[in-house]
Amino acid sequence: MLHINVLNQVKSSMKSVIQTRNIGILAPCFQKASDPIQQLFVDKLREYKQKSSNETKLVDPTADLQKELKTELEKVAKQYGGADGEDMTKFPTFKFVDPKIDPINLEK
Repeated sequence: MLHINVLNQVKSSMKSVIQTRNIGILAPCFQKASDPIQQLFVDKLREYKQKSSNETKLVDPTADLQKELKTELEKVAKQYGGADGEDMTKFPTFKFVDPKIDPINLEK
């Protein structure tokens, strides 16, 4: 009976340790992480957030990366019928016009 009680206590203590460990992983909003690798990850996330203030631009783009993006956007525009100078990254706008229908004349 004593060994069952000891095992249950060890089991409950291990659950609390695992839960606190996972909270540190899932919540990067903490000031300090317990693990240095986690802290590096959190620091990189914060750095990326500061650099990516503009959502439409790439973060730290190189000339090759910008050229590749431009060529890919040109390919997509050519494949899907985009006009020259049209921004293919925006959602298209649709205009639905009702056709003109001749009125039914019941008097004739």
